[in-house]
Amino acid sequence: MTIIVADTTCGLPYELLDQRGIPVVPQVVIFGEEAYHDDQEFDTTVFLRKLKASPTLPKTAAPEPPLYYPIFEDAKKRGESVVVVAPTSKASGTVRSAQTAAAEFPGLDVRVVDSLTISCNLGSMVLVADDMAKAGASADEIVARLDGMIPRGRIYFLVDTLEYLAKGGRIGGAKKLLAELLEIKPILQIKDGQVEPFEQQRTRKRALARLVEVVTEQCKGGDDAHLCVLQVEAEKEAEALAQELKSKVFVSEIPIYRLPPAIVVHAGPKAMGVGFFV
Repeated sequence: MTIIVADTTCGLPYELLDQRGIPVVPQVVIFGEEAYHDDQEFDTTVFLRKLKASPTLPKTAAPEPPLYYPIFEDAKKRGESVVVVAPTSKASGTVRSAQTAAAEFPGLDVRVVDSLTISCNLGSMVLVADDMAKAGASADEIVARLDGMIPRGRIYFLVDTLEYLAKGGRIGGAKKLLAELLEIKPILQIKDGQVEPFEQQRTRKRALARLVEVVTEQCKGGDDAHLCVLQVEAEKEAEALAQELKSKVFVSEIPIYRLPPAIVVHAGPKAMGVGFFV
């Protein structure tokens, strides 16, 4: 048996993770001198309330290696392998933390997969890996499947403001200023594991319409596409987007995932987007 380990950047609902028995390690959100684990006690709702009341932008940090220890200890006792499905190493230190933790357990078979993605696509990879593990697939087979998914992943998203990405160092201040002066709504993408510009639109409505066009053009459909919608404080828009996509792309289900605190720190409120695999 292989244990699949997730972390909170995957955005999967805690109820689903608990139901499947998938261990999840929390990211760290730092407000000034106070650090919080973005777990069930410090979820997106609590985080947004604190974010809006804070005069300074919070920071994020990868999970501390000891957070993995109980999971690895349990796997070692059972003689099981572990596959950690981690967010992109180009934006998070989670891969390094998991590797550091694994080094403390010699003899335990731990594979740390750098997904080169985040959010709903990372969640889709976690679910695929867990389905395979429960079906009896080996760690080698699971890692090979995930490695095959990585280059096929696409995430496109829009933010209400570039303020958070600029302050967090994910884009330059000049780009933020230019976007504000031109009153444009940029569409961003995760490319090669990091945030990159994709297109610019003059209104949020047009940007959302363009997301539909992009998915329709690029997503082949079918359940293997794992098409999903991501959002924070944009529930109605996300539901409308999912419904429209269902009418244009052949998929049986389009889950809507809420962005976790560690991602909202950079994307900001009212961010939303789409993720899928071509």
